Amino acid sequence: MGELSSIEQAAVERAAVEPMLDQVLAWSAINSGSRNLGGLERMADVLTDAFAALPGVLRLDKAEPVASVDSAGRSVPIEHGRHLHLHVRPMAPVQLLLTGHMDTVFAIDHEFQGTRWLEEGVLNGPGVADMKGGIAVMLAALKAVELSPHADRIGYEVVINSDEEVGSLSSAPLLAQAAGGKKAALTYEPAALPDGTLAGARPGSGNFAMVVHGRSAHAGRNPEDGRNALLAAADLALRLGALRRDGLSVNPSRIEGGSPSNVVPDLAVLRVNLRPRTPEIEAAAQAAINEALAAVSAEHDVTIDVSGGFGRPPKPLTPEAEALFNLVKQAGADLGQKIAWQPSGGVCDGNNIAACGIPVVDTMGVRGGKIHSMEEFLIVDSLAERAALSALTILRLAGSRG
Repeated sequence: MGELSSIEQAAVERAAVEPMLDQVLAWSAINSGSRNLGGLERMADVLTDAFAALPGVLRLDKAEPVASVDSAGRSVPIEHGRHLHLHVRPMAPVQLLLTGHMDTVFAIDHEFQGTRWLEEGVLNGPGVADMKGGIAVMLAALKAVELSPHADRIGYEVVINSDEEVGSLSSAPLLAQAAGGKKAALTYEPAALPDGTLAGARPGSGNFAMVVHGRSAHAGRNPEDGRNALLAAADLALRLGALRRDGLSVNPSRIEGGSPSNVVPDLAVLRVNLRPRTPEIEAAAQAAINEALAAVSAEHDVTIDVSGGFGRPPKPLTPEAEALFNLVKQAGADLGQKIAWQPSGGVCDGNNIAACGIPVVDTMGVRGGKIHSMEEFLIVDSLAERAALSALTILRLAGSRG
């Protein structure tokens, strides 16, 4: 371990003893699946009570309107829960952003609803790692920093959104607004690996719904008068799948539509996800998508309406981001924690924040693993470890070594 100042030592000790495990157990018992509006409202109320321990202006922001394409090709509004938003000392010389999400991937009717101990110190449960454990770590660190003599140097915004697991479409404007003018950002996704490795560079992500409109006809009497939307959608899926290359993953995930066997189908909806590693690859992918759409439209004599797009930009490891990673790495070393990072294929709100030109470390949450599955687990010792790491990182971002 390295040498900490007396102020730093006091902060990391305070952070480590916060009742984070009790919070995780209580919060994990609340189903807050992204589409469970009642559960999200309950979770928002509980988090509001918890974060009221911090100073500043705390509110629940209404979600921005979002629409989605249904299986019939119609644009329908999608409701989201409110987003917790805390603003502390906006006039302080150092401004930071801390983010997390209250939603999980487990719906209200999912069988995975409770916690259990896999072994001593290893807790299994919905959201324990992703990211109710991370939210507890964030809160513990901020409470410890608030008791530091250097607290007045540090201003920060906290955003805990309700829609991260479904793309953060309703909270993207809030994230962009909160990122403005910040020195750095910390996001509390779980570590990329159970040993605590952080996620570095991330690809971007685009989700598209492509609604193909053909023309119905009798499949036996006059099929030539029809324009088969299902065939066109399948052709489009194959063309898009062929775009896959190094630095670009393409996943045509579903085709919806069809008709009775004696009718030429006049509607199909193709859903596809693309993940480009760089902005240049994203731009080339968009151009290739446009070419494929035009070719399929012409060849099959159909029209295609496109919804969605590249909602999370690529997150390269810039020099500014690498400097922030090195600061976290040194803080970890001084706490006896080995901190490394590696590229990740996943995406998160760190992508949105980095696109605003703000360096971000987006895996400041707990150690654990198997997220998005019924085997999700939290390594309980990492609650104290990561709270201490965050508290020390925040103080050092403020230049506090005295």
